[in-house]
Amino acid sequence: MDAPPAQEDCRPFIHIAQTLLGLGLHVPTIFKADLEQGFLLLSDLGSRQYLPELNEACVEQLYGAALEALLVMQTRCDIVSAALPPYDHALLMREMGLFHDWFVQQHLGLELTADQSAALQHTYQLLAASALEQPQVCVHRDYHSRNLMITEQHNPGILDFQDAVIGPITYDLVSLLRDCYISWPPERVYAWATQYHGRAYAAGLLKEHDSERFLRWFDWMGIQRHLKAIGIFARLNIRDGKPGYLKDIPRTLGYIVAVSRRYQELAPLQGLLREVIVPGLSRSPIALGGQHGLA
Repeated sequence: MDAPPAQEDCRPFIHIAQTLLGLGLHVPTIFKADLEQGFLLLSDLGSRQYLPELNEACVEQLYGAALEALLVMQTRCDIVSAALPPYDHALLMREMGLFHDWFVQQHLGLELTADQSAALQHTYQLLAASALEQPQVCVHRDYHSRNLMITEQHNPGILDFQDAVIGPITYDLVSLLRDCYISWPPERVYAWATQYHGRAYAAGLLKEHDSERFLRWFDWMGIQRHLKAIGIFARLNIRDGKPGYLKDIPRTLGYIVAVSRRYQELAPLQGLLREVIVPGLSRSPIALGGQHGLA
C-alpha cells in the first residue's frame, strides 16, 4: 500500500485491520509499516472480487459467507475497546447532505424551494433518528461486493475498512443486500434480511424478536446510505473527474423510490422524488429510462 502521508493517514487502517484480525476475520495482515513515508507491506487477498462472480449459481453461498463474517464482526467486537469513532447524528446528517449539495444542486442543476428543502431536511432527521435508535455495533461502512474477495480458505476476504465506526446494526447488512452495484429481487432481499434478524436475535444483538421493526430499520438505513452514495457518485464525477459511477445512480435512486413508497412518514420524500428528482434525472445524460423503479 502506497498512501502518501499528506493525503492519507494509515493509522486508522492499521488499527482496524488489527481489530478485525483479532475477531477472526479475513483481512490483510500487515507485515511492515513505514508511517513516515506511507508504505505498508500487506498480505494479498487475491483478485477475485465478489461483484463479477455473483450469479444465481453462487449467490447463496457467497452471501452466506459474507453474512456469517458480518455476524462475527457484530458479535465479537467490543465496541468500547475497539475505540472506533461513533456514527453520530452529525455524521449521518453530513452524509445525507451530499445528496442535495452534489447530486440535486450540482449534478442535476436544481434549486429546491423552501418547502422542498424543509421536506428533505425533515426526512434526514427521521432517517438519522431511526439509525440512532438501533443497537450499536462495529460497522465496516462499505460492506459490499466490491470490497469482498473470494478466497479459497476463510471466505470472504474483507477490504476497505479504514472508515469503520460504531453504528447501527443494519448498516452493513443493507450495504450488502441492497448493493449500489448489483441488485436482487426485493422479496429475496427481505428474506435474507429476515434470516439475519433471526440470527442476530439468537446471538443476543437484539433484545426483542421484532422482525417488523428490524426491517423498518433496514429499509430506512438503506435510504440514508443510498442518499449518501448518490451524492458521492456525483461528487466523484464533478470534483474528481471519475464519471464511471454515474451509471450506478439510477439503480441506487431506484432503491430509494421503491422503499420510500412503503412508509407514510416518507411521503414528503416520495413526493420530492416523483415531482422533482426523477424528472430531473430523466433529463440527465445518465438517465436509463424507467429502469430500477424510476418510472
